[in-house]
Amino acid sequence: MNKNLIRSVTIISVFFCLLWLVGLGWAVGEYYAGKPDNIPEKTKVEKKVDEKKGLHIVALGDSLTRGTGDETGKGYVGILMDEIKEKSKKEVRLTNLGITGQRSDQLKQQVQQAEVQRQIQTADMIVVTMGGNDLFRGGQGLLEFETEDITAVEKKFLENMNFIFQQIRNSNPKANVFFIGLYNPFSDLEEGKELSMVVRHWNYQSAELSAAFPNIVFVPTFDLFELKVNDYLYSDKFHPNSKGYRLIAERVASLLTW
Repeated sequence: MNKNLIRSVTIISVFFCLLWLVGLGWAVGEYYAGKPDNIPEKTKVEKKVDEKKGLHIVALGDSLTRGTGDETGKGYVGILMDEIKEKSKKEVRLTNLGITGQRSDQLKQQVQQAEVQRQIQTADMIVVTMGGNDLFRGGQGLLEFETEDITAVEKKFLENMNFIFQQIRNSNPKANVFFIGLYNPFSDLEEGKELSMVVRHWNYQSAELSAAFPNIVFVPTFDLFELKVNDYLYSDKFHPNSKGYRLIAERVASLLTW
């Protein structure tokens, strides 16, 4: 009699336990079905990574990177961003680290800064203008330079750029880097041809240096300005105007794949 009673109580207890578990499962299912935001945190993080969109462009350099002389305020970097947005249909984020008047020795110091390295690390594309202030001394030309002085300036510039490119590649091995070459803003002067010879040699050495690094592309601009230089210069006769900056931006854009 006692055994039958114990068996009956056990069966009833198991029944109610199963019933409770079924009810609990139903209640939890209804709760999450009505609240789509209650997704495990890990799943939400993975979804954010999968949905990452857009491009991050980092611009390094001097007053050309800042757009000095462009009446619209965009400079070649701003025009290039518009081109990329239109053709790629992607969002574009720009970090412009250009400094007016900057020389290669100063850029060498800049790329060693922790925040600059962090920006370079996250870049999908890097554009660089550098050398105008080394060679032309901020628009004063080369008239007082002797041949040996120019050679020394060029050698130091190439050493600095070699370090800069190494630093960029250490921080970001994959991003495409576009190094903008020099044009001759003084080509219409009496000494214009002599200066053009210096600029062409400077650009040749810069192109050779760029080619020594993976995914660093030298972008020539010399030919864009040589025939009608005054049509593309700002009133200071050194920096490009809006037309000149557009020429540079279009040259860079022509090298991109979409």
